[in-house]
Amino acid sequence: MKTVDVIIPAYKPGEKFIRQQRMLQNQTYPVNRVIIVNTEAEFLDRDILKDYANVYVRDITAAEFDHGATRNLGVSLSTADYFLLMTDDAVPKDEKLVENLVRMMEGDDLKQVPSGKDGGSYGDATASDKVEKNCKIAAVYGRQLATEESSVDEKYSRNFNYPDRSFVKTIDDLPRLGIKTFFESNVCCLYRRDVFDELNGFPNHTIFNEDMIYCSKMLKAGYASAYCAEAEVLHAHNYNGIQQLHRNFDLGVSQADNPEVFGGIKSEGEGIRLVKGNALSLLKKGRIFSTIRLIWISACKYIGYRLGKNYKKLSRKTIMKLTMNKHYWD
Repeated sequence: MKTVDVIIPAYKPGEKFIRQQRMLQNQTYPVNRVIIVNTEAEFLDRDILKDYANVYVRDITAAEFDHGATRNLGVSLSTADYFLLMTDDAVPKDEKLVENLVRMMEGDDLKQVPSGKDGGSYGDATASDKVEKNCKIAAVYGRQLATEESSVDEKYSRNFNYPDRSFVKTIDDLPRLGIKTFFESNVCCLYRRDVFDELNGFPNHTIFNEDMIYCSKMLKAGYASAYCAEAEVLHAHNYNGIQQLHRNFDLGVSQADNPEVFGGIKSEGEGIRLVKGNALSLLKKGRIFSTIRLIWISACKYIGYRLGKNYKKLSRKTIMKLTMNKHYWD
């Protein structure tokens, strides 16, 4: 049996983190160690972890945090065959999260399957899509489910990005899927440690999208990425428009800084398709206010993204007002 460690970057973890830790201790597939890379020691209550003998905490400062380097640090503290990266607010829906991820990683059937009832953001698979995938799966990401706190539009986007059927992606899917080929969210993602080391892990200095950057390297090296719809976590954010602007500014910066990954691949079309589908769904339900909110949120996302893509034309003062990750610019 392959060993699995769970690695969690944490910052001011709350009630969801407590539930997450409880669920990780009750998995049907045993978790070897839970490694928490915690930003600022004062913000983590150690008492909530005292009953868990397999939990290890490494504290770092806010100035040391980096989306790539912090996760690489966590991986360096693990000796497991596989490691599961999670965020501190992603709660396993049931006790079979790890089991389902490992099953997908080690499965022999690597055939492409339709991604959902309506195809989700991956489109309906045709007969030609259902070809044998001969690449070894090197990472498996799970399905993120909306929660009661999710807005109506977020519930739609969760279903759009995380459909109800599993599939496998290789670099051959790039012409069909575009930017979604590299989508592999490490809110909940299981990785092969040997492949991760072979590819030198995440970039050590990145503002965002470390998971997509790594997935790009992985697929280009001849490995496959899998999505496991049966591995489910509860994960919700209810960002307002200004928060989305800041978040998408950093997303745009990451794309501008990594042209070898994102250059020549348009990502706006995917967002437009999501907004159109979401708006139509809301209007059919008579949710006028929610539709207006969606338009506002979407506009903020787009403005932030375009500003981020063109950040080199902006003053440092403007950049510091727009970014979420101020230490990145130190």
